[in-house]
Amino acid sequence: MLALPPGLDPDLLRSFVLIAEGDSVTRAAQRVGRTQSAVSMQMRRLEEILGHPLLVRAPKGFSLTPQGAWLLDRARPWLTMHDEIIANFRMPDISGPVRLGTPDDYVMLWLPEILARFAESHPAAELEVICAPSHELLDRMEKDELDLTIFSAGHERPGVVGLPLWRGPLQWVGPVAHAVHRQTPLRLSLGQPGCIWRGAATGALDQAGLPWRVTYSSSAQMGTYAVVLAGLAITVSLAGPLPPGLRVLGEADGLPRLREFEIALAQRAETPAARALGQHIVDSFRHEPGGLPLQA
Repeated sequence: MLALPPGLDPDLLRSFVLIAEGDSVTRAAQRVGRTQSAVSMQMRRLEEILGHPLLVRAPKGFSLTPQGAWLLDRARPWLTMHDEIIANFRMPDISGPVRLGTPDDYVMLWLPEILARFAESHPAAELEVICAPSHELLDRMEKDELDLTIFSAGHERPGVVGLPLWRGPLQWVGPVAHAVHRQTPLRLSLGQPGCIWRGAATGALDQAGLPWRVTYSSSAQMGTYAVVLAGLAITVSLAGPLPPGLRVLGEADGLPRLREFEIALAQRAETPAARALGQHIVDSFRHEPGGLPLQA
C-alpha cells in the first residue's frame, strides 16, 4: 500500500501567503496571532514538507523562489475555499435581504463568480443587485437604498470610508476592423461627465497634446462598446476579455499610457447578511490579480 503524502496545515499556508504578499515575518506573526519565531518555524516546516525552498531573503523582506511562486498561485484559492467551508458550518444561518450596488463595468468581469459563491454559502440570504454609475450608487447609499456598493475610487463622499479592493491599469479599446484611432481629432466614446475613466482618458490625451472630441456618452460600458464596434470612436476599459470585434490599443498605436485605477467597497448596513456579503467580496477580490491586501 502506498504511503499517503503528508497533509498541508492551512495555518502554514496562511503564514506563507502573508509573507509572500509583502508582509514581514513580524507583521505576518501579528496577523496570525503567533510569535515571530513561531512563524519562522512554520516556514521551515513547510519547506521541509515540500522539499523545496519557497522564500529567500531580499533587501526588503523576502522574494519567492520559482517553487514559492507556484505555491502562492494555488494557496490563495485553496485558503479561500478552506475558510468558506469552515464558515459555512460554524456560522449561524444568515438570512434576510441585502442590497448590493455595482457599476455595470464590473458585473461580467467579477460578479458572477462572487455572487454564485455567496449564494451557495448563504442560500437563505435574499440578494438584490443594482447597477448604476458610481456617483449614483453612493447617492443611493446616502438615501439608505443600498446596504453596500462597489464603486470607482475617486467618487468618495464626506463620511464615506471606502475599503480598497483592486488596483490596475485602464486600457484603450478600439475596433478590429477600423483605424479610427488614427483620426484627428480623436473621437471618443466615454462615460458621462464626472466619470473617473472619462477624466483619465481626456487628461492623458491633453497631457500628450492630442486633440480629442467626445462623440458619444453612456452610463453603461456596453453602450460605449457599441459605438466602438461601429467604427465611430475608441473607448477605455479595465484589462480583461473584450467583446468580439474589439482590440486593445496602446502606445504603439500612438496613444498615451493611462493611469492606474482603483475599485473600492463602501458599506452602510450592519445586518448579518450585509456583513457576510461585504467580507465575501473583500476576500474574493483579495485573491484576484490586482487585488489589494487587507489593511491592518
